[in-house]
Amino acid sequence: MEIFNNILIYFVIVPLLTLGGLAICRNSGIKAIRTVAVIGASALMVLAAILVKMFLAARGAGDTSEMILRTDVMWYAPFNVKLALGVDGVSVVMILLSAFIVFAGVFASWKMNPLPKQYFMWFFLLSTGVFGFFISIDLFTMFMFYEVALIPMYLLIGVWGSGNKNYSAMKLTLMLMGGSAFLMLGLIGIYFHSSTDSNSLTMNILEIAKNNAIPHNWQYVLFPLTFVGFGVLGAMFPFHTWSPDGHASAPTAVSMLHAGVLMKLGGYGCFRIAIYLMPFAANELAWIFLLLTGASIVYGALSACVQTDLKYINAYSSVSHCGMVLFAILMFNTTAMTGAVLQMLSHGLMTALFFALIGMIYGRTHTRDIRDMGGMMHIMPYLGVGYVIAGLASLGLPGLSGFAAEMTIFFGSFEHADTFHRVLTIMATTSIVVTAVYILRVVAKLLFGEVQDEHHRTLTDASWEERLSTATLILAVAAIGCFPNFFINIIRSSFNPVVEALQEAIPGVL
Repeated sequence: MEIFNNILIYFVIVPLLTLGGLAICRNSGIKAIRTVAVIGASALMVLAAILVKMFLAARGAGDTSEMILRTDVMWYAPFNVKLALGVDGVSVVMILLSAFIVFAGVFASWKMNPLPKQYFMWFFLLSTGVFGFFISIDLFTMFMFYEVALIPMYLLIGVWGSGNKNYSAMKLTLMLMGGSAFLMLGLIGIYFHSSTDSNSLTMNILEIAKNNAIPHNWQYVLFPLTFVGFGVLGAMFPFHTWSPDGHASAPTAVSMLHAGVLMKLGGYGCFRIAIYLMPFAANELAWIFLLLTGASIVYGALSACVQTDLKYINAYSSVSHCGMVLFAILMFNTTAMTGAVLQMLSHGLMTALFFALIGMIYGRTHTRDIRDMGGMMHIMPYLGVGYVIAGLASLGLPGLSGFAAEMTIFFGSFEHADTFHRVLTIMATTSIVVTAVYILRVVAKLLFGEVQDEHHRTLTDASWEERLSTATLILAVAAIGCFPNFFINIIRSSFNPVVEALQEAIPGVL
């Protein structure tokens, strides 16, 4: 079939083949299980690198198509549902991010116990949903992969998690499924208003945008449904409460993949579907969601300041940083939207690094309470240095990914000349100061304070697989910080169709 000539389909096939390979491994064959998982994760890294090269070659050759590597295969003719694939710059960098975190997550799960085979099977099923979502341009297939990415979270937390894991898994599942219900209603509404001709209704995002047939009164209904539906996964205030509990109970690699990639599905969906397909309502109602996302930024940072559990600190930090993504997308200009994608990249990598390091520290100390720890820089210097690098990236140190992302967001947000947008932008920038407070506080107490438990003096530093996992993420964080233009050049043109749709719907929008 023609679809197998498209590299994009292999981002779904490879995780599924890995899942199949794991299924035939013996439960006791830990070496074979690890080998299959590493091969699958490495293959995804190679595919992502090839995709980036192909995308840059296509753009360099003058291909200005909104999406490249397009493939449409009819799936269910009565509703015109197709397996429609395609990527732009935003999709490409999200796929690259996902591949990095899956690769690092496999090595962070090297000593997973019990049931390592079943754990990796669910892990790669979740990965299948993530990659499938980013390569799809059909509403039905996007939603299908979205659900495939969400469903494994319950078992991954409920079986392999820690602490109050059953409560956390159930709370996460119920809240995200509630968001999915809003999203499903929104997508059904979009489909039935996708064309003025009832015989040519479509679920293809590009065709819906081209038809521009959704009436303004329906946009007022469908935009909040889809934005809130995706916003729940993006931990938008006040729908964020599942995030801290879920992250606190999830195993290390699941926290990495969930915070690093899964939460990005929320921001990506808001941009790709809610704003692009309903630009009129997006502009009219943006002020409501700007207030909510602005609250996410400040509230998340302030909440992180009063936490003592390392995972809760990072979870509330994620609420703040993911709030910046949605905040920047709602600014509706190319600079801010570019910053939003850079923030998705930056936060994905640095929060995965944070959760990896926290899991490694917890595995040795059996506590995540900073009041019970201290002096770790002398005991485990590699993990200590890694934590400092992650913290500096989080507070926006120049030369690391956080600085490039946040500065692009705030510059783009301040392009608006009106008082409302500028006041909100100034309020959002206060999170930089608050972030510095809680990051430096944790670093000082955790790494440089007095040793609180004498048993900690005998702990070992990172093993080889832990060093490989964290080094991969550290190098990526540094690469974005030192060479942001490489990523900006990939993603910047992807916002032109959205900005043009906004300008057409509301003349005068930046």
